Parts: sequence; C-alpha cells; structure tokens
Amino acid sequence: MSAPDSAPAAVRPREDAALAARIARSAAATEGARLSTAQFAEWLAGRGRANDFKVEKIPFAELVGWSFDPDTGNLVHRSGRFFSVEGLHVTVDDGPYREWHQPIIKQPEVGILGIVVKEFDGVLHCLMQAKMEPGNRNLLQLSPTVQATRSNYTKVHKGADVKYIEYFIGGRPRRVLADVLQSEHGSWFFHKSNRNMIVEALDEVPLHEDFCWLTFGQIAELLRRDNVVNMDSRTVLACAPHPDPDGRALHPDTELLSWFTGQRSRYDIRAERVPLAGLPGWKQGEHSIDHEQGRFFQVVAVSVTAGSREVTSWTQPLIEPVGPGVAAFLTRRIDGVRHVLAHAKVEGGFLDAVELAPTVQCTPGNHDRLPPFLDLVLDAAPERIRYRAVHSEEGGRFLHAEADYLIVEVGDLVPVEEPEGYAWVTPGQLATLVRHGHYVNVQARTLLAVLNGLPEDD
Repeated sequence: MSAPDSAPAAVRPREDAALAARIARSAAATEGARLSTAQFAEWLAGRGRANDFKVEKIPFAELVGWSFDPDTGNLVHRSGRFFSVEGLHVTVDDGPYREWHQPIIKQPEVGILGIVVKEFDGVLHCLMQAKMEPGNRNLLQLSPTVQATRSNYTKVHKGADVKYIEYFIGGRPRRVLADVLQSEHGSWFFHKSNRNMIVEALDEVPLHEDFCWLTFGQIAELLRRDNVVNMDSRTVLACAPHPDPDGRALHPDTELLSWFTGQRSRYDIRAERVPLAGLPGWKQGEHSIDHEQGRFFQVVAVSVTAGSREVTSWTQPLIEPVGPGVAAFLTRRIDGVRHVLAHAKVEGGFLDAVELAPTVQCTPGNHDRLPPFLDLVLDAAPERIRYRAVHSEEGGRFLHAEADYLIVEVGDLVPVEEPEGYAWVTPGQLATLVRHGHYVNVQARTLLAVLNGLPEDD
C-alpha cells in the first residue's frame, strides 16, 4: 500500500481520534462560513429556478435506447451499460416469507458517492450539490459532491464531465478520510455496491454553480426537513468517523460480531436471477410491470429533462413503490448508555444475504400482519419521538420512493432481552461497523447519520 497522497512515506500517529474530533467540531457548528442555514432554502429554490426540470411517465415503447430482450424479456440498454431490469427468484429456509419472485435492478458497476471537505475558519465544511434526480418527489435535493456511476464518469453517455471527480479518482491533492464499499437497497438492487468516500481537499477548490459549502452541523439541521438531503448524501455522511462518547455497550464488539456472523450463517438463502418474461406473480402492460395483487412496486418508464445534468434529456425505467415505507430505530438507555435495536434482516439482493437494518423497515400495506414492533412505531406518543422526517430513497432508480424515518424512545416498554434476530447496539458500534462494507444497510445508515447529529438530550 502506497503512502497517503498528502505526505512522504513515514511512520505517523493514527489519525482516527483527531479526525473524529475535527468532524465533531464541524457537527457542533450549525452555521457555516460560506452559507447560513437560514439562507439555504432560498439557495436551493434558486438552483431549481435556474434550471429546467421535467419528468413524465411514458409507455415502454417510447423508451429511447432501451428494449425488452427477445430471449429473456429483460429490460436492457442497447449499450450494454448502465443497468438492466431482470427477474429474481428467492428462497429462504426460515422466516415469514420462504419464497418469492420479483423484478430487480442489476447494475454491476461500482459507482462513487463522494464528499469533498475543506476547512474554513478552522471548521470542516462539506461541498454539497443541488442535484436533480428524476425519482425525487421534489426533483432537486442535496447530494454529495460527486454522485456518479462508472458509466457516468467515464462518459458512456457522451455528456459533460462530472465535476470534482478528480478528487476521487486521482489528479488533485487530497487526504482520504473515509472510503468503504456499501450496499444499496437489497429489495430493489441485485448485489449493488457504491464506493462511499470523504476526502479533504488540500488545494483551493473552485465553487461551481449548483454547489455550496455546509458544515456537518448544518447538514444535520437539514436532515430534520422532509426530502432535502438525498439518500446518497446520507449514506456517505454515515461513514464519517465520530467520537464514541460512551465506549460501553450491552454486547462487547467481539460478542456482537459473533452474533451477527451467526445470523448470516443460520439461513440457507438462494437468490437466482431469472428471465423477466413470464415472472410468476407479475404482469406486464404497455406502461408498467405490476404485481398481480397490486402490492410492492411497479416498473415504469419516464422521459426526463434536466438542464443541470451531464446529459440534459433522456429516458429510462424506474421502480415505483406502491406506498410509503417506514424505517425506524427503537431506542432506550441500558445502564445509562444509549442503544438502538438493530434487526439482522434478509433481503434478496444483498451480496451477503443479511445486513443490520432498523428495528422496523417495511411498507405497511404490503403485509397482512404487522411486522414486529411496527405498532410501537405507529402508535408512539409525540413525546417519545426523538426524530421524524420523510426522506426519498435513491432518486436515480426509484420513482417517488419515500419512507417515514423515525427514532422512537421506548424505555422499559421493550426489555433488554432481545428476540431472535435483533440486538441492542450503540451508535458507536454502528459507526464502527459502517467503516466496513455490507454490515449496515442503507436505511440504517440514514438513521446513523441522524444519530450522529442528534444532541444527547434531544
């Protein structure tokens, strides 16, 4: 392994504690040196007014460059790049659902989700982008500095360059603060990973239009607002190292890892890609592919105009859920230390079958019986809700996919003794696990980003 970009080869102290302290200082700064939090809403609205955005549903026959493969029925792009919509057959030997078929997105490329940070007045600021995604309910949301598939930044689409990509693939002086492969939505993507990166710029960074500098504390404030901070920003922010104020937990780290390894080992899970044509339980029409019971999601097609994107117009398929989701951590103190109840959750598209998820992660309308703990979330008294906001999922592949994200204080309503498949973990333990790939799922990473920004007495 070569020496870091920023210094000659030498033995140096480990930087983790000092870096976590710098990020904590930024997290405590709720006003920035370049843009105030009060000014942000007008800045974002102004970026929306400066560009032409339009998304319309279209029949599959009007997709340009996309077609259903004559042999498999899979929905593919003529370039062989970007992504495809295929069928998936999943069998599990345990749990409430033992077998199912579904469409799924196959996107083998590893993309880059990256935030450039730089100090202003001694405080780290994040370079964030006002980015249009066709699936976002309000189209324009706050994204990382770079949010790009390999096809994007190698310009398969023959569009404009991805701004600031040189900080992540080489070419500009930088210091890497976080770099880890993380999963995408395991219910809608097959074996999809993105590289989540935070790099500190060591030179002057030009500020392009549609970009702004915000502290970690300002972004934490914006996470309290509905549909402002996009999914890709949330997952990268979760990877930032933060101090662990307690350093204690119900389960020591080795015990927790052993439990999680046991959860991964206890299931016999088979997830096999199959042709989309004739997929059991699904029906295909001119405008959509639907579940025969009207549940789960549809596959639809859209036409997009976006003046601020590398390519200004295109068509593509999207997955559209049939209803909003719920993603919630139950939380309580154990021996004075804050814990959240994590669920070792099976999802058909995961590379390693099981990842740590929120206590509750579901679309309630898809279930005949309420999933465990959902009643505690839906019936929570206002004074028990430590956090609540609606967030969009990945707007580049999912249309109007939203979830109600909550952190609910339960106190003694939920005992310390965990049911099968659940474990009490501290935010510090989650932060340690998220520095390794495929341990903590994308919904739990959103809530970890929130936990990192919540005052202890919130």
